[in-house]
Amino acid sequence: MGAEIVEGESVRLVIDTQSDTYEQAIAAVQAAYGFNAGALVSDWPEAPALEPRPGPEDLSGEDLGEGWTERLLFDTIAAVMPGARAVLRRLVDLGGTASYDDIQEYFADHPETPIPRGRIGGTLTSVRAVRRRIGPDNNTRLLELDDRVRVYRIEPFLVEGMRRAFALADARPDLLRQGPACP
Repeated sequence: MGAEIVEGESVRLVIDTQSDTYEQAIAAVQAAYGFNAGALVSDWPEAPALEPRPGPEDLSGEDLGEGWTERLLFDTIAAVMPGARAVLRRLVDLGGTASYDDIQEYFADHPETPIPRGRIGGTLTSVRAVRRRIGPDNNTRLLELDDRVRVYRIEPFLVEGMRRAFALADARPDLLRQGPACP
């Protein structure tokens, strides 16, 4: 930007959106159009350091039990259908156990993820499908339904790992499956 700008000539301006601040970009545009001829690159404030974005690699790879790791839990919740993810989150929020009727009632009129009564089981089929593809090599389940007492259950040793996985999901929704169609 220190070069002389001649009227009628074209000017090429490059703004690096990763390192230049908004103020630096505005100063460069103003200088290019002659509105603030005194603005020089040396006058620009330093761009703030970028905060690293959290990612799945930040989760623990330690075995929480039965082959599950925080990373596998995140990969599972990222890959399931949004409705199934909402049910898993609700179960985690409740400490890992809830009755079928409570879950059904909670989601029947849910403002963001309504699931019609009687469709919870169908919604959760993606958990089983994803678990077979992503989960540990053994046959452990992430989510169990005790038909005798109609209770959904997530093993207590997985609940805290799922909380950390959901925290990452909240920070990085771009990593989650967003809808029913998956290419």
